[in-house]
Amino acid sequence: MSVTEKDLVLTTDEAIEYLKISKPTFLKYIRLGRIKAIKAGKGWRILHSELYRFLKGDQARV
Repeated sequence: MSVTEKDLVLTTDEAIEYLKISKPTFLKYIRLGRIKAIKAGKGWRILHSELYRFLKGDQARV
């Protein structure tokens, strides 16, 4: 899946529900660069395609 016009933007809560992981683990993955996310206010915004890439095991894009 690539970034397209229809790529969904998920909130922190939506992303951790989708990945079925805890919030501390999710934040650790962002800090380590394993998941690319954008800080928006008090939370994070993540593209659905980024979560798909993460689940496939692809290396994070630099």
